Amino acid sequence: MFGLTVSEAAAICGGPVYTLPHQPDAADTELTGIVIDSRAVKPGNLFVAYRGEKTDGHLYIASALRSGAACALAEYVPEGVADPVIVCEDVQAAIEKLTAAFREKISVPVIGITGSVGKTTAKEMVSAVLSQRYRVHKNAGNLNNTIGVPVALSGVSREDEVVVQEMGINHFGEMDHLGAMVKPDLILFTRIAHAHLEFLGDLNGVFRAKTEVLAHMKGDAPVFYNGDDPYLTPLAERENSMSFGRGEHCDVRAKNVTFRADGPISCDICFQDRTIPVEIPAFGEHMVYAAMEGAAVGLYFGLTDEEISAGIAAYRTVGRRFSCQDTGSILLIDDCYNANPDSVMSSVNTLMGLPGRHVCVLGEMLELGGESARMHREIGAYARSKGVDLLIASGELCRQTVQGFGEGAVHFPDKPSMMAALPELLRRSDAVLVKASLGSAYAEVSDFLKNLKLPE
Repeated sequence: MFGLTVSEAAAICGGPVYTLPHQPDAADTELTGIVIDSRAVKPGNLFVAYRGEKTDGHLYIASALRSGAACALAEYVPEGVADPVIVCEDVQAAIEKLTAAFREKISVPVIGITGSVGKTTAKEMVSAVLSQRYRVHKNAGNLNNTIGVPVALSGVSREDEVVVQEMGINHFGEMDHLGAMVKPDLILFTRIAHAHLEFLGDLNGVFRAKTEVLAHMKGDAPVFYNGDDPYLTPLAERENSMSFGRGEHCDVRAKNVTFRADGPISCDICFQDRTIPVEIPAFGEHMVYAAMEGAAVGLYFGLTDEEISAGIAAYRTVGRRFSCQDTGSILLIDDCYNANPDSVMSSVNTLMGLPGRHVCVLGEMLELGGESARMHREIGAYARSKGVDLLIASGELCRQTVQGFGEGAVHFPDKPSMMAALPELLRRSDAVLVKASLGSAYAEVSDFLKNLKLPE
């Protein structure tokens, strides 16, 4: 956090620095970043002591300070701590104020990325493209909420030339808090989808919640949006907007798309009189949109066709977001990072482009509110309509998925019983999609299938 000292941080957070009289030189120590895990402390960090559901960060203040933290931010000073601690009434409110103050010191372009699905993929793709010319700071992993964003932004250095920050929410008002901290110079909206409906109500509610960020941006700030998403079309009315998509009305378009199970996706990305041939080293139809997102931002920043193409080729998949692997027994699509109706349908579409018998192994989609049963049933019907050969599912909500699919679907009450049956249900050379919400913990299903040996 270049330019912010311990004493300045205390003034911003509105709390006194206890134990400081014993270490007067500590007041002028420049903070090097924010950390919430005492095991990750580096010299000069500000350790934030959050009270969590499972533990209390105040218990780790002493350990963080011993590891080199310049100071801690807390609601009280634990007994025996003799190093600087900024004390405030509300740790979250204080850290948001501090992050907003530090944001004012960042003079390089800050790109915000939000949407219901594909945020991390877009962040990685945009960063890969811009890295062909600029030094890019991007948030690690999915540090994208009101706790993660302060950690991510605090790592911006004087040497960085562009900042790419993912912004994720699931309640109204959260994006307002994120917007006040990030204050994007430009924003990219991936897609409005059926996610967090338990809290946001419907797709119109999702759009309203996501676009709260616009109140923290200049009126002429660039806005990039998915032109194929009808819920995002109002953004076309903004003064400086650019759409991307497959439709002819979009500013940045993908044409001549070719999917291959054993190689990169190839396509041409078109903008005005420019045609950029690209190869995308990942799998899934959603990656075509990611490539267009990276290209759109790259075009705005003035990158050459060669730089955009090289950046897209440099993209690497993060975690369990739609990886395709030949296990020696099956062709496995591991897409169990998260799930909502829109992302499941997209995954099914990609599955159907692969050779072999098509099998869906599905878990529950969470946080869908009162329409959850209907949406699970519709997913089953969609899989049937697309030609899926076998649907296997577990969990109470997935009874509806199986019902929607009809004959050829198998339901299990829990994951252990389902996993025990998979060796008998699957055949060698099947193409198998594993998809579920993160809370359903289907990573263990994918790991099981990666090691499954089926007879010839």
